Amino acid sequence: MRRKLEEITDRQAIEAILKRARIGRLATLGEDGYPYITPVNYVYWQEAVYFHCALRGEKLDNIRRHAKVCFEVDIPLAYLDTGYDTNMPVCDVGQFYQCVVMRGRAEIVENIAEKVAALNALMASHEVAEFSDITAETPAVALCAVVAVRVESLSAKANLAQKKSAADKEKIRAYLQARALPGDAEAAELIR
Repeated sequence: MRRKLEEITDRQAIEAILKRARIGRLATLGEDGYPYITPVNYVYWQEAVYFHCALRGEKLDNIRRHAKVCFEVDIPLAYLDTGYDTNMPVCDVGQFYQCVVMRGRAEIVENIAEKVAALNALMASHEVAEFSDITAETPAVALCAVVAVRVESLSAKANLAQKKSAADKEKIRAYLQARALPGDAEAAELIR
């Protein structure tokens, strides 16, 4: 990683981002040789990413042809705009965020026990209300595919004003707290 100051190396912090984000982006290699990116609902469970999809489609065709994939999640926090400092250079405006990028191999889950468990983990991670457990006999199980992305490497980073002085960080925190847009309070809390 080029910007070591922004790198997240703590495994628990990385897993917290993976468990918090709701949408991930799966990059596969298309038949035409171009990358193909698909947003998916997912769950990070048992050190892998799982998602469900239709039984047929371009992403499954791509996975069958070439199992190496890249998967990315991000949590946008606050945008630091020119309202913070009207004299701020345009290169200094930007988004505070946390993100994880993983490389791995995708496989269509054939084992019914793993498929059912992954679907239940997916439901549990997204539902706020109680739901009936999915079983092998649940009709929807046969109507969807479940894909597991087995992690081979991952990296994570956050832009939380790490390059700023303590005084500048405090000024940014105060600006975000006063502005009070969605994400501002969390970004202000994380900027230390």
